[in-house]
Amino acid sequence: MSVPEPGSTPAAAAPASPAPPVPLAALLAREELGLRLRAGSPDVSLHWVHTSEMADPYPYLLGGELLLTAGVQLTDPARYVARVVAAGAAALGFGVTPVYDTVPPELVDACARLGLPLIEVPPETPFTAVARALWRLMAQARLHELRRVSEAQQSLATAAARPAPVPAVLGALASRLGGRAVLFGADGTESAAAGRAVPPAAARALADLAAVVGPRPGGPATASGDGGGLTLAAYALGGGDGLILGVATERREPGDHTIAGVAVVLLSLLTAPHRAADVTARDTALVRLLLGADPAGAAAVLGPGPWTVVHARGGDGTPFAVASLAAALGTPLADPGAAPGPVRLLLPATAPLVPQPGWTLGAGAPAAADALAAADAQAGRALRRAEASRTPLVRHRDAAGFAGLVDRDEAAAYARTLLAPLSEPLRETLRAWLSLHGSWDRTAVALDVHRNTVRQRITRCAALLGRDLDDPDVRMELWFALRAP
Repeated sequence: MSVPEPGSTPAAAAPASPAPPVPLAALLAREELGLRLRAGSPDVSLHWVHTSEMADPYPYLLGGELLLTAGVQLTDPARYVARVVAAGAAALGFGVTPVYDTVPPELVDACARLGLPLIEVPPETPFTAVARALWRLMAQARLHELRRVSEAQQSLATAAARPAPVPAVLGALASRLGGRAVLFGADGTESAAAGRAVPPAAARALADLAAVVGPRPGGPATASGDGGGLTLAAYALGGGDGLILGVATERREPGDHTIAGVAVVLLSLLTAPHRAADVTARDTALVRLLLGADPAGAAAVLGPGPWTVVHARGGDGTPFAVASLAAALGTPLADPGAAPGPVRLLLPATAPLVPQPGWTLGAGAPAAADALAAADAQAGRALRRAEASRTPLVRHRDAAGFAGLVDRDEAAAYARTLLAPLSEPLRETLRAWLSLHGSWDRTAVALDVHRNTVRQRITRCAALLGRDLDDPDVRMELWFALRAP
């Protein structure tokens, strides 16, 4: 087995994998590695691999990793394990020879006492082989997740085409997630349900969770939690009638949120109110325009408004993309347009307008029905600004300057969403690094840490945010987000 030089971090230098974590038990099952569990439980999840021969690896760990070491500088096993546990590592792998012929008993005792899984890596297994095996398992897990989501999408779409589509979609969702799916009305009562029964405590907890979300302005569109021994999630439907989808499962699997999102789109479309009078009025207005009536006359039939014109670009390319966006925004008035042009939507100015996952939105100022042409041009300019600044939603503002373009509360909410993946230590490091123009040494001095720690934390920030921190636009956006109230 090759021993890395002290202080080297070959595994940490690799970019973080976007694949789901892998159970330690799956890595132990790879017979060609010859790994042996010496302490702790295999029921932990591994997010990546890190190799270090530092006497104290704490500053170099991000949490969730399998830490591999040959014990080159292992002098106090109890303190070493305590520091590894404090850093949040998932497991410790110890390579025997050339430093140690066997795993030190003190190390085994310390891991057993603190509940840290300890793996013995045999002499014939290089640390790189362990890392490569874990990446392959992650790739397999990602492929399995994609297949599972694809099959679930087909199943839900088939259910939506049945004579009783809402119960069928709920049944398909419950079957795919292995739990229970409930559709709550605006008053919190169950209007439909499918799947296995849940304990009364879990049912009450799910109803309470559903009461948290809703279409009200500023309210969350989704929420998750635990109750009655089950994992719970709630999603607001986009039809505007206050319907909530609640899901209860034994555990949360990779891809569950995506599958539930497909069901939310379908149920939003299936439960959207069909108001014949409104439809007739819209059709009348369109016919008048086609027959040459002046816009002001057609606007009188459509209604005085005010209205908000929205331009959108994005989506996943599926046939449901535009319909799901319209349902999420609470309007049936959507023009898919022709690629590469944007999707255009018209919704009442009183309807809440919030960023939508996978979409970039530009909104014009609220306008009367006879001024929609100007509002349409404003929405187009707002979309271009949103794309240029990589912002999910930009509204037209008459006020000059950047501060007038974004509502203060909206900016704060966006900053919270953007920076949510980062822990406070990572945010502090990113803030200092940006303020010092990306200087590793000056940031290390400012934070009183090693410059390699700064590099690892900034690399971790880039991976969690999915952004290129060498891009000046990205740096600017993150700087404004970090300074948001």
